[in-house]
Amino acid sequence: QVQLVESGGGLVQPGGSLRLSCAASGSIFSINVMGWYRQAPGKQRELAATITRGGNTNYADSVKGRFTVSRDSAMSTVYLQMNSLKPEDTAVYYCYTVAAGYTYWGQGTQVTVSS
Repeated sequence: QVQLVESGGGLVQPGGSLRLSCAASGSIFSINVMGWYRQAPGKQRELAATITRGGNTNYADSVKGRFTVSRDSAMSTVYLQMNSLKPEDTAVYYCYTVAAGYTYWGQGTQVTVSS
């Protein structure tokens, strides 16, 4: 099993930046991909960005060029650097991972973009 703990959310003004972190523990050797989904009020959860153990990344069109996903070499921590934030980026951001065929989720961290 894998446990995920997120940190780094908060309130930021439009145009600002935030960095989210997600620390994994447990069977991290079995992790194949880590990343971030987000869920805005009244909307379905959607992919924001993912990164594989091999370093391949995938981004939602809405965040390309503004968000950067990265990980440490041990695949134990994944980061999401969010720049040029917009009000429509307001959501609960969930860390997720796929390990040995199972999907795990963090508890979520709130990101609010507002003036």
